[in-house]
Amino acid sequence: MLVAERYNYIVQLVNERGSIRVTELSELCQVTEETIRRDLDRLEQVGRLRRSHGGAVSVKDQQPETPFFEREVAYADEKRRIAEAAVKLIKPQDRILLDASSTAWYMAASMPDIPLTVLTNSIKVALELSGKEKIEVISTGGILASRSLSYVGPLAERSLDAYHVDKVFFSCKGVHLDRGVSESNELQARIKYRMIGMADEIVLLADSSKFGMQAFTHVADLADIDRIITDKALESSIRERLQERNIEVTIV
Repeated sequence: MLVAERYNYIVQLVNERGSIRVTELSELCQVTEETIRRDLDRLEQVGRLRRSHGGAVSVKDQQPETPFFEREVAYADEKRRIAEAAVKLIKPQDRILLDASSTAWYMAASMPDIPLTVLTNSIKVALELSGKEKIEVISTGGILASRSLSYVGPLAERSLDAYHVDKVFFSCKGVHLDRGVSESNELQARIKYRMIGMADEIVLLADSSKFGMQAFTHVADLADIDRIITDKALESSIRERLQERNIEVTIV
């Protein structure tokens, strides 16, 4: 069996079963377990499966991302107000991280040209900031997710390990009072989880339409969030419950 054929066979087995162990793949493909582990690493890097302890799991049933051009026009006024409020939290010389959300892009567009270091996995954010001479922009690199114009995957995740930032600004697909913050797919959830772990202050940018929603993959518990910036359509009861959990809520 050629290497390419083995890759396709492994992905087929993982998708059919949902998950499979290294030992079983070794027997079925008639290669060593070490070879299978290398195969799984390579297949995870290109987004065809996800490594798990002792094996791999399928990614075929994960929800597709909404294309960026659709997200940037949905609730655009609310997102602009949220972005403008978020920019007010930034001080000269801050080191910040912006995710690949449309609200983060609105932040980049309204950000003044002051001395900052901005780390991002977003092509749109990086391009928006490229004309601001005082802002140093660092891109993660990684696998390009074309629908969101973002970098994801193991390389993007590992690149974050080299940095620590003062503030991370990120958005999500859903915010649930009991189940926390969630995203549409595993790759986006994993990189946002890593972002949360590398910052002193965690700021969630979420318009009111996202509250009460639970997307496919869990990103973080609400206890991990320091501040939420949202719009005035958020129900007062939800705001009160968030504040009871010591989350600062800014309404715009």
